[in-house]
Amino acid sequence: MTDAKLDAVLARIDADLDASLERLFALVRIPSISTDPAYAADCRRTAEWLAADLKSIGFDASPRPTTGHPMVVGHDRSGPDGPHVLFYGHYDVQPVDPVELWKTPPFEPTLVPQPNGDTWIVGRGASDDKGALMTFVEACRAWKAVTGSLPVKVSILFEGEEESGSASLKPFMEAHKDELKADIALVCDTDMWDEKTPAITTMLRGLVGEEIFITCADRDLHSGMFGNAARNPIHLLTEILASLRDADGRITLPGFYDGVKELPASVKAQWERLPFDQEGYLRNVGLSIPAGEKGRSVQEQIWSRPTCEVNGIVGGYTGEGFKTVIPAKASAKVSFRLVEGQDPAAIRAAFRAHVRARIPADCSVEFREHGGSPALVLPADSSMLQASLKALAEEWGGEAAVAATGGSIPVVGDFKRMLGMDALMVGFARFDNRIHSPNEKYDLSSFHHGTRSWARILHALAAKA
Repeated sequence: MTDAKLDAVLARIDADLDASLERLFALVRIPSISTDPAYAADCRRTAEWLAADLKSIGFDASPRPTTGHPMVVGHDRSGPDGPHVLFYGHYDVQPVDPVELWKTPPFEPTLVPQPNGDTWIVGRGASDDKGALMTFVEACRAWKAVTGSLPVKVSILFEGEEESGSASLKPFMEAHKDELKADIALVCDTDMWDEKTPAITTMLRGLVGEEIFITCADRDLHSGMFGNAARNPIHLLTEILASLRDADGRITLPGFYDGVKELPASVKAQWERLPFDQEGYLRNVGLSIPAGEKGRSVQEQIWSRPTCEVNGIVGGYTGEGFKTVIPAKASAKVSFRLVEGQDPAAIRAAFRAHVRARIPADCSVEFREHGGSPALVLPADSSMLQASLKALAEEWGGEAAVAATGGSIPVVGDFKRMLGMDALMVGFARFDNRIHSPNEKYDLSSFHHGTRSWARILHALAAKA
């Protein structure tokens, strides 16, 4: 495929920007809040809108029923023999509360010019994930308008429950494995490195979530009458939680670091070239002293090292005033972020064994599981990764970052385990986009250059055929 065709596609994207924004605005106006049953009809309406838009550019697309909100599936096989990609995004959004903090109505998208010359697209879902997914749809629209076909075979999967747990996703993927399987998945729900540097995320940490409930006495007790003599579950709980780390910040569970590898020298060198302000990273949240494993940089800690964090503790009297009670029960929520080589099931078992070993015979403990997924790493020598990095560099005028994220994107693991596909995670959001918060925004430059970037990536992947 000639570069002249790509140039014509990019010119079409530029000329069609205002119309592209109108389509995005129409999508943002639909309040597709998946977690609130009151908006179920709006979620269906959003799925129908997306399916109709895909059909308008030649996709065989339709909303697909699930036990929850519909999936949207589309296929365009007009491209030549070669790579087949599955693009994933989600159309549901977070609730808007507290609505009084919004400067403009959350479902009335608004263009807000900025002092730096850029413009913000403000509205719920403008970034997460409607603006992001529409960059890909608009890139496909431009290819079809200019050439009549796409440069590669494309399938699309949009879900409507990402913000509420994705309960229907795995059963749907299991039931439609053959239809959804492709050579690689493309995921847009990630960020740029900075406002001028795009990024492909190649490392995701896994996750184990656990909730523990410790019971001591059979009722709450008067601390004057039972203090010292009766076991206090809050004391017991906090002693157990404190025992999860040693003085050097290492996690103490037996076998926790089994399979954990040091960062490859080539990846470490690439990270060191990225502009990362370790002190500023902490200073921006009011801190200055790195925690975690001693001898590890902040960048290593948040990207390539496993964690153990206490996310919440409940016990005793927490209301106004004071009550001298020894509670009968106490609980905590604990999460582990995992790296490549760690087994979520083994970590969960080690944690539960660690806790049980510290429970006195006259007390009890119960556990509640809150999900688990392994870490994922896209091979650095992947030809599709290298082609996409080159395409991004051409669009943005500088080397694209090969980044990691401390978070977890469960669908990427599902693609690997259920469909045997790696994923290219390419996003154009910025860290100040206020996703999940009032006044969510997406930069107009992200929308425009993101669309152009996907057009280039599709062209680059076709060249790998």
